[in-house]
Amino acid sequence: MRNDKPCILCVDDERANLKLLEAVLLPRGYEVITASDGTEALAKIKEHIVDLILLDVMMPNINGFDVCKIIKEDEIYRNIPVVMITALTSKQDRISGIEAGADDFISKPFENAEVLARIKMLLRIKELNAGLQRAYSNINDLIFFGEEMVKSFDPLNFDLPSKFDAIAGQILRRSDGDDDKPGMLLMGLSTDAGSRQWILYDVAGGMPRSAALDFDAKHCFGMAESKPRTSFFNTGKIGDTHMGPLIESIEATHSKVRNIVSYHSAEICIHAFNYDRDVTAYDAAILNSIVMQSLFLKSLSEQIRNTDDAFAYVVHALARAAEVNDEDTGNHILRVGEYCELLSEHLGMPAKFTGIIKLQALMHDVGKIHISPEILKKPGKLTAEEFELIKQHPLYGAKIIGDHVRLTMAKEIALSHHERWDGGGYPYRLKEDQIPFTGRIMNIADIYDALRNKRVYKPSFDHETTCRIITEGDGRTMPHHFDPRLLQAFREKAQHFEEIYEKMQG
Repeated sequence: MRNDKPCILCVDDERANLKLLEAVLLPRGYEVITASDGTEALAKIKEHIVDLILLDVMMPNINGFDVCKIIKEDEIYRNIPVVMITALTSKQDRISGIEAGADDFISKPFENAEVLARIKMLLRIKELNAGLQRAYSNINDLIFFGEEMVKSFDPLNFDLPSKFDAIAGQILRRSDGDDDKPGMLLMGLSTDAGSRQWILYDVAGGMPRSAALDFDAKHCFGMAESKPRTSFFNTGKIGDTHMGPLIESIEATHSKVRNIVSYHSAEICIHAFNYDRDVTAYDAAILNSIVMQSLFLKSLSEQIRNTDDAFAYVVHALARAAEVNDEDTGNHILRVGEYCELLSEHLGMPAKFTGIIKLQALMHDVGKIHISPEILKKPGKLTAEEFELIKQHPLYGAKIIGDHVRLTMAKEIALSHHERWDGGGYPYRLKEDQIPFTGRIMNIADIYDALRNKRVYKPSFDHETTCRIITEGDGRTMPHHFDPRLLQAFREKAQHFEEIYEKMQG
């Protein structure tokens, strides 16, 4: 933490003038450092945190104008106010000072009151400018934080507690010179039991570190309140707050608490404390903005998950409806989804693909809704006309599913799952890579489960018999009906097919 006293660098080649300035400034609470020429002055601002410079003009080696220009052209030091103290009074001298970047002028001999007034005014302006710079920096940080949160936003897997480290990294101070941010952070998330789970963060080696804090703040935060609120308390006012028990718990195991900014709601509490300066409503607004970004993504995630759950429910309902007039196939539609997921994962497909095919494969036979129950449940051999009607169900399925972008894979599977690698399938007699990959996956999954199940026209086959039919053929089903790559994947995962079938019978 830096010294609270403003530091003033006095530069003059006459020792008496430096003594005079010290006599004026030191009793007023300023820290004073001195330099006898421009070269020494430029060295001193690199050694000390200087808040203001009182600069003589007429000096040996480097005059005040040149020193001022060097300072104002340096990105690190350009915001230090420079007051030129000079006996020069000509208009051109004033112009030269302005061109060099001087913030103010005091004429020699000077009056003490004028020097103090000018210093006070310029320090206040410097403080306001620093505040504007901090605000600009914080706004940029908030924008970046929001962009990064959105970039990594996975609505189906978003979990607010898992984002606590990122939030802490955004809020916490990373270095001793960054007095605009807090040194410690306490986050509390409501639990189903009505208490809060607390995590306390500080910084070590420039990175946030966390520790659980065993403290139930229910009695001092009014958790029944539903309206969110932000507040801030500086060190002298902390004792007047409702956070006494919490502060005592932190101070007992960690460090003294000072300068607090808080966000509190029934769902989440965040308390940022140990700023190296007084906090303001602006700091509360910054904290509130960060929390709002996180809670917005949490709310959006919940809404998307609810929508996705509803979507999955509708898919299941429609798939079940397709089985009403079909044979008793038990959990056939659920098992084929598992088989498709298994094959897709084994072939290295992305997780998004495997998740979609597991769900949307369930709709492969939805077109059977349009097929007469008498045909679907006929115990004997189908006539040629009846089989032609059966062969229409992929077309009916595609029509029922429609063209919504979220059901693209379902439509593709429904339309192509009876096509064969050798071109002998239906409805379009597609061949090899003309058949969508999803349809090829579904084809082998559907055949396996159909062979395992008892149908009105056939008995159920055990796993070994089913595998032999698929890999060696029985005249009706032949290996060349399947994509060779998928057939090999089936051979490698056949044991898992049996496990899925046995687990999901019924």
